[in-house]
Order: sequence, then C-alpha cells, then structure tokens
Amino acid sequence: MKIAEIFKSLQGEGKNQGKPCLFIRLAGCNLHCRWCDTEYAQSGGTDMSLDIILEHAWRQNPSYVCITGGEPVLQADDLEPLLASLHRRGIAIDIETNGTVDFTRLLPYASVSMDVKCPSSGEQSNLALLDLLRPQDMVKFVVNDETDCQYASDIISTHRIQGEIFFSPVSGCDYRPIIRFILVNNLPVRFQVQLHKLIGVK
Repeated sequence: MKIAEIFKSLQGEGKNQGKPCLFIRLAGCNLHCRWCDTEYAQSGGTDMSLDIILEHAWRQNPSYVCITGGEPVLQADDLEPLLASLHRRGIAIDIETNGTVDFTRLLPYASVSMDVKCPSSGEQSNLALLDLLRPQDMVKFVVNDETDCQYASDIISTHRIQGEIFFSPVSGCDYRPIIRFILVNNLPVRFQVQLHKLIGVK
C-alpha cells in the first residue's frame, strides 16, 4: 500500500472533531482540487505492507482511526484487509473520500466522510454515490463563496442524504456570506471550521 504518512493528532473535522485519532494517510489521488491542502499526498508515498502498517497502529493503541489521502479508495484492494483487522479490534474507523470511487465494499468496516466537490475546487464528485450513505456517514461540502453554497444547497434538495451534512469554508475565505447563506436558506447543515488549522496541529 502506498502510504504518505501515519501520525496521531486530533480529528479536525466531521462528527468526531476534537477526538484523539490515528491518521493513516494513503498516497495517490485522481483529482487536483484548486484548494487542496495535502498536495504532497497526491502522488508518491512509501510502499508499506499490511503487517508494517498494523505494527504502527498497534504501537499507538488507538480507539479511533481515520483513513485519509489523497484518495484512499483508489487502493481499496489493499485497504480492505487493513480495515478488517482494525475493525476486529473494535476500533472506530472513518474513511475520507472525494466521492469519485465506489466505496461499497468498505462500508462494513467504517463510517464514510464523502467530500462533495464544489465549483471552486475545479473538480466534480460522483453524486450517485450519495445514495450509498447511511445515517452514520457524513457529507462535507468545502465552500468558498455563495456559488459553492448554492451548488451544495441544490444537491441537498435533490438527493436523499442520510448522513450528517457539513459546510466547511475554504481556509482564508470570508466566512460571513457562507454563514448568512446557511441561515437565510435554513439549511440542514453544520458549519464547521477545521479545528487542526485553528490550534496549529497536523
């Protein structure tokens, strides 16, 4: 498996924001979002066997693991045995995905956080994958302006989304129009800034 890094920190976003977490960041991505903050994980990485990755994990003794990227689902064949091993230990798992690759086979092991790409990213997600989500899953819209907010609002109104929905502002943008849009349109979302950037941890 191509691994960009393995590290322990606080979860910076989503329903588990603030919880101690072991991050396993896979390398390789099929998108090039304009505002990507992990460009170093778009390619490269270090080849690591399942046993070596698990050795890292057991050393940390985590109760919660986040599989992120890059786009981790691109490595689903190798990822599934890792998830199964963590799941057997009773470890809670989140998978962060850009919503372009079918993640059905991974659902028995983890909650999914699907990042639906908005116009400002310059990329698109496969909206059909929203139908796969369950109540324990999450949808995140990284929004930069009112155009992104309107795009997200249209998706919310036309798709049956079971998981909790988050609006996360692009780092450095003006939050006020986004908050105003949420309030004026009474959107069923949670506005959430990235905690790890606020407190200065990875």
